[in-house]
Amino acid sequence: MLEPVLARIDNQLPNAIERLFELLRIESISTDRAFKAECRKAGSWLVEQLNEIGFDASLRETTGHPMVVAHHDGPGDAPHYLFYGHYDVQPVDPLELWNQPPFEPQIIELESGQKQIHARGAADDKGQLMTFVEACRAWKKETGALPCRISILFEGEEESGSPSLLPFLEANSKELACDMAMVCDTGMWDAETPAISTALRGMITEEIVIQAANRDLHSGHYGGAAANPVHILTKILAGLHDESGRVTLEGFYDDVEEVPEDIRKQWEGLGFSTSQFLGDVGLSMPAGEANRSVLEQIWSRPTAEVNGIQGGYTGDGFKTVIAAQASAKVSFRLVSNMDPDKIRAAFHDYVKSKLPEDCSVEFIRHGTGAAAIQLDYTLPELKKAAAALEDEWGKPAAMIAMGGSVPIVGEFKRRLGMESLMVGFGLENDCIHSPNEKYEMTSFHKGTRSWARILAALAE
Repeated sequence: MLEPVLARIDNQLPNAIERLFELLRIESISTDRAFKAECRKAGSWLVEQLNEIGFDASLRETTGHPMVVAHHDGPGDAPHYLFYGHYDVQPVDPLELWNQPPFEPQIIELESGQKQIHARGAADDKGQLMTFVEACRAWKKETGALPCRISILFEGEEESGSPSLLPFLEANSKELACDMAMVCDTGMWDAETPAISTALRGMITEEIVIQAANRDLHSGHYGGAAANPVHILTKILAGLHDESGRVTLEGFYDDVEEVPEDIRKQWEGLGFSTSQFLGDVGLSMPAGEANRSVLEQIWSRPTAEVNGIQGGYTGDGFKTVIAAQASAKVSFRLVSNMDPDKIRAAFHDYVKSKLPEDCSVEFIRHGTGAAAIQLDYTLPELKKAAAALEDEWGKPAAMIAMGGSVPIVGEFKRRLGMESLMVGFGLENDCIHSPNEKYEMTSFHKGTRSWARILAALAE
């Protein structure tokens, strides 16, 4: 049954592009209240499309922009998957840097013959979510059914911090809980190599404020005799790492798992260039843990980073003062099974152990902390999706990780008990959040075919 579905996707590509263009023309900028009606229009448009395919779709109200929720039955014993995407987009400023109006989508053909879809939201995330919608459309039009039970959640506030998302998940947890989630807001390794994102690093953020004297002191009168909180703070921060680049907090690596050897070898074969990666930002020497590749460091190893430091006089000219107070902002990226609360406590204990008796410290928590996400590499759905992607692209799917986080994936895990299969077809040079955002025609076409294959594979 799959081949006729793929053939329909090929034959109906012009119509699919026109539907995508309709969505791209809607100025659904979620962070600007002036576009509130446009955000609702985008959500309503998606509801109409999904109902036309055969979903039971509706627009759900929130305290902000509405959610799109849709359901479609599958065979009686078929697994049930929740597909997530977002229909809102980033603002377009600075407008003068765009080569064409951002909400007038165009197909640009390069000298190589390569075609690109240019518009705000083309890659983030309208083009991505429409690959899945069009795959479902092809299945329904060709076979009259979907191979799996499918639910859909399209959010309208992802680009403005998702303020309504968590209350919505809590209020509708029974309706939205499925066997697994599928998230399209990710990308490929390169233009020819599909990828599945198998890990997301978690994070905790802390601000520490060290208090010494009860007022700023004259460095001539008190220098050498009085505790200097800047000295204390910088010594504490420097001590967070040893000479090999490892974090020194007690128990920091207790729950860190090593990457399986076959995955490590796959990463080595991706052709990643350390010199180019660092050279692009004016650096040449890798930092961090010794004897770890850069990909390991940003994908599978935890970190401690100082993100800001302040103390004493920092204005124009010079002021010979010993500050009474110094502060720093520190973040920790977490991996595998690391417990955010355990790491936070270890950091607090470390800082307190380095303080002179007559000094004090205040800890200011920024956010609750997020645990890392790590898919089990032996997960059947992961293997099925990887095989489907290889069938479409002719190359093994890269099992990549992400140094940052996709908050919705953590919430699906924590609140709905679901793992997430993260498959997307964006490229690093798609200029998301920037002027001249684009999405490769190949990403849209083969992305649609890929989802059709994945649905077939997951139904087996």
